[in-house]
Amino acid sequence: MSGSTAIPLDAGQATTARGAVISSPCRLILCIRRFTVNALELKNITKTFGSLVANKNVSLDVKAHEILAILGENGSGKTTLMNMIAGIYHPDSGEILVGGEHVTIASPRDAFQYKIGMIHQHFKLVDVFTATENIVLGIDEKPYSLKNSMKKVAEISEKYGFEIDPKKKVYEMSVSEKQTVEIVKVLYRGADILILDEPTAVLTPQETAKLFAVLRRMRDDGKAIIIITHKLHEVMSISDRVAVLRKGEYIGTVNTAETDENKLTEMMVGKKVSLNIQRDDPVYPEDRLVIEHLNYVNTDGIKALDDVSFTARSGEILGIAGIAGSGQRELLEAIAGLQHLDSGDILYHDPKTQKTEDLRDKTPLQIRDLGVRLSFVPEDRLGMGLVGNMDIIDNMMLRSYEKGKSVFINRQPPRALADEVIKSLEVATPSATTPVRKLSGGNVQKVLVGREIAASPHGSYGCVSGQGSRYKFVLHDIQSAQ
Repeated sequence: MSGSTAIPLDAGQATTARGAVISSPCRLILCIRRFTVNALELKNITKTFGSLVANKNVSLDVKAHEILAILGENGSGKTTLMNMIAGIYHPDSGEILVGGEHVTIASPRDAFQYKIGMIHQHFKLVDVFTATENIVLGIDEKPYSLKNSMKKVAEISEKYGFEIDPKKKVYEMSVSEKQTVEIVKVLYRGADILILDEPTAVLTPQETAKLFAVLRRMRDDGKAIIIITHKLHEVMSISDRVAVLRKGEYIGTVNTAETDENKLTEMMVGKKVSLNIQRDDPVYPEDRLVIEHLNYVNTDGIKALDDVSFTARSGEILGIAGIAGSGQRELLEAIAGLQHLDSGDILYHDPKTQKTEDLRDKTPLQIRDLGVRLSFVPEDRLGMGLVGNMDIIDNMMLRSYEKGKSVFINRQPPRALADEVIKSLEVATPSATTPVRKLSGGNVQKVLVGREIAASPHGSYGCVSGQGSRYKFVLHDIQSAQ
């Protein structure tokens, strides 16, 4: 059996796959059970939303002391499948087994009772609460003691190597710190089966390395970990096995050590794929956006931007890299008109009028009134970019509703735009009237990127925070059109 341990039954001792020595028959039996009984098993799970089949007859399993990667393209049903394990959705048919026993998970509370915890892409935290207050929120601990809770949080953090300030408010945290709070929250509730939905989507490579080190320590402590991703190099780095989904159907499970990125790519898409992009030299590049000596001190008195200068030219894609908290967010928000600066200039050279406008401290509406076509895709997609409870059409309309000429809103243009974004970026959704919060993280990103690109079709300049291979092609098309 894949993932089981070869144990010499005729010997006085037995050794597990990780080198632990078992010296008694009783411990031998327990070891055999631990490595042969699945921590979690799905059998023929099917889930539909109207005419959209999200999952069809999916069967897979994960064991304790194992990291299982769920791999698939955006819209392949990864998040929907995990939401059924977490009690958010209920399968139309099929079985869920925990520790070999059939269970019914009708709510997240049921999931916690079976020691299952899910860390979602979109964090479910209260901004004005501290880390500890968010972690214990909803737990009926009697007698309640914040001091004891902070002590327990500190013990969990020390055990697995988390870096967390129990007293820090969520609104003061970086994305990686918020993610840490979410992970500690499920561990605090005693989770032995952890599901992480695209945990590296908004992390830098350095933050990803730290997260993976923590996941390995949790695995070695006996946790069963499921990580949802579509990044092949991360799958090869962190997982023990890989289960692949394609268009909602289960394709197969392979041992990570026995496969490679090319084989996994073929399983994901059903054919060989090349992601190479022909990079042509820019034609007549001109200075379009000039950043000069930007300085900004945040509310904590920390200098987030220190004499930042660079030039973005037409026909080029400029990348800005750095670990969390290095000022990327403040920089992009300042350019987009969302952040007040202490000093410096943001100069925009208009190719039509040849005039230069200083955009520093101007609001987004003032920037638009100057005729500057600006697209901004923030890292917090549902917090800043889109409204989760609104459907795709209404989110498209957020960019254009002020252009209406009467008290009645014309919904036809935003509906046409929504349909075009769904088609061109292959957004997996039942319809354009689906609330954005019901989409997977990758599809939420597609809706946001599609809307912003449509608002600036020739890409005068744009601020994009995030990552994803499909957007390489989108940005390359914009670059080529300059």
